[in-house]
Amino acid sequence: MLKITGIETFYGKIQALKGVSLEVEQGKVVTILGANGAGKTTTMKTISGLLKPKRGTIEFLGENITGLRPDQLLRKGIALVPEGRAILSSMTVLENLEMGAYHRNDKDIKKDIEEVMARFPILKERKEQLGGTLSGGQQQMLAIARALLSKPKLILLDEPSMGLAPLIVADIFKMIREIKENGTTVLLVEQNAKQALKVADYGYVMETGKIIINGKATDLLEDTRIVEAYLGKKSS
Repeated sequence: MLKITGIETFYGKIQALKGVSLEVEQGKVVTILGANGAGKTTTMKTISGLLKPKRGTIEFLGENITGLRPDQLLRKGIALVPEGRAILSSMTVLENLEMGAYHRNDKDIKKDIEEVMARFPILKERKEQLGGTLSGGQQQMLAIARALLSKPKLILLDEPSMGLAPLIVADIFKMIREIKENGTTVLLVEQNAKQALKVADYGYVMETGKIIINGKATDLLEDTRIVEAYLGKKSS
C-alpha cells in the first residue's frame, strides 16, 4: 500500500532522514521503533505531507504522492494522528469529530459519528465538553476517532501511548487491533516497543535517521539487539 524509497528530509541544513526506505502492506500493522531523535516522527511528517523530502519517493497505492499537501493526502486516504494529539481544544468533542469528516460530502457522516461514539462511549458521554478539558487518554481516543471519521485507508499513529497510564495504554493498543480488524492499515510509531511489536505484523528500527533493522514483529521480539536496547534483557 505504501512504499517509501530513499527518503532524505532536512530541517534547514540538518539532515534528519538519511535514505529511509520502508513498505507497508495493505491490512497490516507496521511499527517504527527507535530512541528519541532517531527520525521516527520526521518520517511520519514526511509521509503525511507536513515536511517535504529533498530526495526520494513516496508511493501510495501505486501513485507517486511525494510532495503533496496534507489535505490532498487526506483525500487520498492517509490520516495522521500526530504526536501530542493536536485536538482542537476550544471546540467540543462533537465538533472535533465533525472536523474529522470536513472533506466528506456523503450522507453517512452522522451515522459514522454515532458509530464512532458507540465504539468510544466516553466520547459520547462528553460530546458537549470542550476537547481541552478531557484527560490525556480521552484526548488520544478523540484524536484517533477524529482520524477514523476521515474514512482513511491508512492511518498514521505517532506515539499514541505517550504520557498515558498503563491501563489507558492497554485500551489504546486494543483500539489499534480493532482498527486493523476493521480493514484499515496502520503505520505506528511507538516508544513502547514491546506493546508495539505485539500488535504489529512487521517492524522497522531507526537510528540517527536510518533504518538499521527490519523484520517480522515476532522475529524482532526475539532479536537480542532489540531485546537489549528496547525491551530489557530477558530473565534466565
